[in-house]
Amino acid sequence: MPEHVSILQLVGVVGLVLVTAAWVILLRHTLRHSRSEAAARRSGRPLRPLRALPQQRQAGPPMESVELTPAEQDAFAGLIRRLDDR
Repeated sequence: MPEHVSILQLVGVVGLVLVTAAWVILLRHTLRHSRSEAAARRSGRPLRPLRALPQQRQAGPPMESVELTPAEQDAFAGLIRRLDDR
């Protein structure tokens, strides 16, 4: 170890090297994974589902509707007219 280099500088350099190595490994893994998914899309094979997401429902929630009284319909029409004037 050179005498003019402090312990903190050495620890900093080692830390940067370790973080850089982890970043390169993660980047290679991500690129390899995206390349395999693109190849699967091109070949028509189904993609594997994301394991971190819960299973999604195929159908949405049931539709809800409320009948408006004639007074409510008139009030709503008046509101729309006022908003259109702006």
